[in-house]
Amino acid sequence: MKYNFDEIIDRRGSHSIKYDFAVKKGIPEDAIPMWVADMDFKSPPAVSEAVIKAGQHGVFGYTNNKYDYFSAVYNWFKTRFHWETEFEWLVKTPGVVFAIAAAIRALTDPGDGVLIQRPVYHPFTDLINVNRRKLVNSPLIYENGSYSIDFNDFEAMILDNKVKLFLLCSPHNPVSRVWTKEELIRMGDICIKHGVIIVADEIHCDFTYPGYRHHVFASLKDEFSDYTITCTAPSKTFNLAGLQAANIFIANKEIRRKYLEEIKRTGYSQISLTASAACQASYNHGSQWLDELNSYLEGNMYIVKSFLADEMPKVQLTEPQGTYLLWLDFRNFNLSDDELEDIIINKAKVWLNKGSIFGIEGKGFQRMNIALPRSVLKKALRQLAQAFPGNETID
Repeated sequence: MKYNFDEIIDRRGSHSIKYDFAVKKGIPEDAIPMWVADMDFKSPPAVSEAVIKAGQHGVFGYTNNKYDYFSAVYNWFKTRFHWETEFEWLVKTPGVVFAIAAAIRALTDPGDGVLIQRPVYHPFTDLINVNRRKLVNSPLIYENGSYSIDFNDFEAMILDNKVKLFLLCSPHNPVSRVWTKEELIRMGDICIKHGVIIVADEIHCDFTYPGYRHHVFASLKDEFSDYTITCTAPSKTFNLAGLQAANIFIANKEIRRKYLEEIKRTGYSQISLTASAACQASYNHGSQWLDELNSYLEGNMYIVKSFLADEMPKVQLTEPQGTYLLWLDFRNFNLSDDELEDIIINKAKVWLNKGSIFGIEGKGFQRMNIALPRSVLKKALRQLAQAFPGNETID
């Protein structure tokens, strides 16, 4: 490989949420952090070069983007996903969570139904509740270590609750599903039939394992494009979360008008100079880096899969299809969430995400971030195994 993903980078002292705030959150300082979804890898060299160049200029006045920024984003999605966008569709925000919150406020009223599929990325629930909308859940079906959609329940929830908006997580966080074209079309057809607007969170679109392919939801049918707000960002792909930049695509003029009005009400205008430079550099020069990263993550995934099968067979790994987040089923240990959390954090000294934060459907599960050097991953797995009864002799 051209890029060294085995390099261990000391992130402590960099104001990292992942590393520098463990004690404040009640976590042992020496716990290996594998929770929040950022990576322990350096971004592509072109990103650092672009940010340094912007800094060396020395003047940090108000900035905006020209067509070359859009061109970089456009070419990425056309090349990788055969999805062609238009300049007018693009709305830039500081992040996807910000973008989803704006969509909820712009396109629904207090009390309106907003549909999600739990267990799902926990800000979905938070944003619906804090904006005083009605949370409507059509839970995913978990069978034999895999998740699927209950389409009958999906439609019934829309009808029974007069749902106005559907928050689609694709690829799905935390269960690592990469939805098939057929599944997406079936969900889309139901939404269009009942006039439901779709907000598609596709922030993990660049991470799929061999045999799986991400489909941009809005690209599957013209009707879908007209009903969809597509949320994308370079933050997961290139490890840029701290720079805050997201690219939101809205083809429908009326939906875009309402959305832009809501953005204006927040007082937000342009993404930062450094965010703009980093995003453009990533999409223009980060292709090989991402290909090598995906290969490395695939190797990490197989290490976890093999280790669990050999050393912790009671833990069931949901078959990973995309993202760098693994979804682990610990329910065979018959522990409460608090007991499970105590063993993992205080005995194993590994910091994962408790599954129940993604909805009650995640009770007994844990989410593991594997975007870290392989030596650290193996150390964390050994510590995890040693912490559970029967595995104390693993070295």
